[in-house]
Amino acid sequence: MPRFAANLSFLYNELPFLERFAAAAQDGFSGVEFLFPYAWAVGDVAQALHQAGLQQVLLNAPPGGIDHTSMTSAWDRGERGTACLPGREAEFRAGIAEALRYAQALQCPRIHVMAGLVPEGADDADLHACYVHNLRWAAQQAASNGVTVLIEPINPRDMPGYFLRHQAQAHAVVTEVAASNLQVQMDLYHCQITEGDVASKLRRYVPGGAVGHIQIASVPERQEPDGGELHYPYLLALLDSLGYGGWVGCEYRPRLGALAGGTTAGLVWRETISR
Repeated sequence: MPRFAANLSFLYNELPFLERFAAAAQDGFSGVEFLFPYAWAVGDVAQALHQAGLQQVLLNAPPGGIDHTSMTSAWDRGERGTACLPGREAEFRAGIAEALRYAQALQCPRIHVMAGLVPEGADDADLHACYVHNLRWAAQQAASNGVTVLIEPINPRDMPGYFLRHQAQAHAVVTEVAASNLQVQMDLYHCQITEGDVASKLRRYVPGGAVGHIQIASVPERQEPDGGELHYPYLLALLDSLGYGGWVGCEYRPRLGALAGGTTAGLVWRETISR
């Protein structure tokens, strides 16, 4: 069975963010991930992480913003990344620098870099060229810090207009950039909604080593992975058989929402899914 990491942007949402680390450790997680930590001082996040005895396995680069203040509000302003957006290269580079600052303090080996939303009337070739150029630069910066850059196809229902949607597109970009520390973050929830045929895609892409991180949730509800149309006992056993040794991020919304103890109550899936 793969190693599971709690996504603290989704789980334990009845608690303040910095208290979620201890809750995850109490429930037996050894690794955590989250989206954007920039609203909290890096020292405070590091303290919560280390006091809980957890490993930070993934964080997101800022989705926009040229300085720390604008980075913390970028998501709420509708920003979904700048990597593919010509004319925003300085903003992209500032975000990578900030992400690497947090990654270094948290000893986090992976950062997810969001592509961005396609502007109306934009030329796909221009967006692609910008994306490849920015990712090549980001991978070079991350390599000197021992960090891997991840890109993730996201389904158009949850994020209309997102540039990177398909597994084949992501893997073609990784091949073109040709950086050893650029990999694909494969979210099986997004993959199922956009493309389906998840098991075949795992068989195609995991053995080559280009998949650096996996995330799971039920489809279509994006809740605990013990319901819905994806059969995770089969998919997780398949990952084992394919030799996947990375983390599996639990990026789902608990069925009980922000009810006190709701995340913990829902974790029964970890026992039942392996039977």
